[in-house]
This record gives sequence, structure tokens and C-alpha cells, in this order.
Amino acid sequence: MSAIARTTRRLLLPATPARLRLWTGLVSCAAVALLAASGLLTARVQEQVRVIGGAAAPQAATAADLYFALSDLDAQVARMVLAGDAAELSGSQLDALGAYQQRGREADEDLQRSLTTATSDADRALVLELTHELTGYRRWVWQTLTAQAQAQAPPQPPGRLPPDALGYYTQATNVLHLRLLPAAGRLRDAGETRLDRAYAAKRATVAWAVGLTVLSGGALVLLLVFLQGWLARRFRRVLNPALALATVLALGLTAGVCLVLVAQEQRLGAARDDSLRPYLALSQARALSYDAAADTSRYLLSGNLALYRQDFTGKSERVAAVLDGSGAALERWRGYERAHQRVVALAGAGRTGAAVDLVTGIRRGDAAFDFSYYDAAVGADAGARKAGFDAALRDGERVLAGWPLVPLPVVGVVLLLVALGVRKRLAEYR
Repeated sequence: MSAIARTTRRLLLPATPARLRLWTGLVSCAAVALLAASGLLTARVQEQVRVIGGAAAPQAATAADLYFALSDLDAQVARMVLAGDAAELSGSQLDALGAYQQRGREADEDLQRSLTTATSDADRALVLELTHELTGYRRWVWQTLTAQAQAQAPPQPPGRLPPDALGYYTQATNVLHLRLLPAAGRLRDAGETRLDRAYAAKRATVAWAVGLTVLSGGALVLLLVFLQGWLARRFRRVLNPALALATVLALGLTAGVCLVLVAQEQRLGAARDDSLRPYLALSQARALSYDAAADTSRYLLSGNLALYRQDFTGKSERVAAVLDGSGAALERWRGYERAHQRVVALAGAGRTGAAVDLVTGIRRGDAAFDFSYYDAAVGADAGARKAGFDAALRDGERVLAGWPLVPLPVVGVVLLLVALGVRKRLAEYR
């Protein structure tokens, strides 16, 4: 054989120690790749789950709560001014005042949280706009109540406001519907968009993590099996215990990481679809139902203006569409619809006082009672959905707990076992 041929043969078919070192190096590279894919990407998924649970989902929920609080503010104002100066309705006025103050505090807290968690200048500007408009709305409400209390004319019957008070109230409700609620709706949409993006980013990371873990883990297992087979043929050893254990560990790590990532993805995906999205939809329906209930009062305050009757009908249909399948909540909303129709019928027959009494009364059979009965059902359903999402989120975090660190010692042991498995074979050539 010529010298050139011998040199070529040595390059293409290196001696056994060199080949053994080459395969050991390839196995080590595959192990490091598995460590990077499983450890780093699992840590990234864990961080994205924290973003969903600690920022994106709370931001969307806060925006939904803000929309609801603002919707109820005007409903309670309508209840207060609708009662007029009738002494027998003072209990309803006090109840509405207490609810108005509570919703105001909730709106202030939601705005503060939204400003803290805002991630863009546009969102912060929107929150500041809402804060400014809410201040203006409260000023119009205060002027409405002041004008109603200081009217020089004889006390107005329930359902009628002095001209100045009616003008101020019209300004207040216009600010709410033309500025506050649209801005709150944009903030709510921005929060839900951020939540969807956070879920999409996590889903993409999980897909990459599973794919790269399977690829690197599969390559490591195949290389270990090949190395074990080559050693068995070359050194006539049936089994290398160290390499066999390393293969089992590599296979277990690959399967474990993939199972954990897929399990948390399925769990959080189900939590979003079965709990969080229904919760946000119920919050929106609840806010819409409060605005619709306020239309009942506005109908009377406006002197039976058909616009508010039509608005109620449209909002009621949207509420019913969201509540379809909710059982008790939908049935109770239908009960309030019937109470609304009784109010409209009484007002149409000229019995405005009886209509106002039906709207503002808090006795069983009154519209306010029927609405509270409905609100208890939808509130309980929304609360259960929110609790279900929170529980699933905690479960998802527990599933991932510790896994970003697990690959490091496992891969370390695999590398140690590979070194032990080839050490004696290399020693034979010294």
C-alpha cells in the first residue's frame, strides 16, 4: 500500500482511541445541547407563566372590573335622582348612594392598578384620560344632585327632575357613554390583547422547547446506543453499565421535560378557555346589564324617550347571548326583563309614580330586587370562573417548579457516566 493510501486511510478511519474520543465528544455535545434546550427554554416558559399570572391576566381582569364599575356608577346615579324628593324612597336613595361610593372607590383602585401595570405609553395615556374624564363625570353628578336639592320650585314628583338638574344629569351620562366607557373599552381590549399575546408567546416557546428537547435528547440517546454497540463490537463487551445508565437518564430527562411542558400547556390552555375567557365575558355582560338597568331609569327620567327603550332591548339581547347556557343567571335576567316591561307599561299608561316605585323599590317583586337576584347569580358564576383560573394557574406553576434546574444535575451525571464508561477502554491504549 502506498504512503498516500495509508495516510488517507488514517484520516478517514482513525485509530480506535481517536474514534473513541470523537464519539465521546459527540455524545458530550449532544448532552450540552439537551441541557440548553431543556433547562433554558423551560426557565423561559416558567417566566412566561409568571407574566401571564402576575401581569397579563390581572391587567385584563382589572380593565374588565373598571368597565363594570363605571357602568354601575351611572346606574346608581339614575336611581338616586329618579327618587326625587319623595320621602318614602329615601331608603332606596341611601342604598344607591352607598353603591355609588363603593363603585367609585373600585374605579379609583382599578385606575391606579392599571397605571402601575401599563406596559406602553398609549396605555398610560389612556388611563390618565380616564382619570381626567372620571373627575369631570363626578363634577356633573355633584351638580345634578345639588341642583335637584336646591330647586326653588315645589318638590318634583318621582321621575321628574328640575330643568337644571336634568341638564347636568344629561351631561354626566353623555360623558360616561361617549368618553368614559369607550376609553375603558379600549383599555379592556388592550388588556385582552396583551393576554392573548402572552399566551401565544408561551405556546411558541413550548413548541420550540419540546421540539429542541426531543431533537437533542433523541440525538443523545442514539449516540449513546451507537457508542455502546460500537464498544461491544470493538472490545467484545456485551454491556457497558455506565453507558446503559446514561442512556436511561437521557431518555428519562427528555421524556420528563416534554411531559411537563405539554401538561402545563394543556392545563393553562384549558384554564384560559374554560375559566378566564368566560370570566371576562361574564364581567362584560355584567357591566352591560348594569347599563341596561340604568336605561330603565333613564327612560323614565327622559319622559319615556323611545331611544332608551331601544337601547335596553339591544343591550338585553347581548347580555342574554353571553349568558346562554349559564342556567340560573339567564333565567334571572329574563325575570328582570319582565320587570322592565312592567315599568314601561306603567309609564306608558301615565302611572309614572308607580313605575318609579317599581324601579327603585327594594322589596321582593320590585325591579331592583329582581336585578339584585340576577346579579348574585352572574357574580357567583364569574367568581367561580376566576377562582378556577387562579387554581389552574397555581397548578401550572407547581408543575414547572424546579424543572429548569433538573436538567443540570442529570446531564452532569450523564457526562460523568460517559467518562467512566470509556475511561477503561482508553486506558488500554496507554
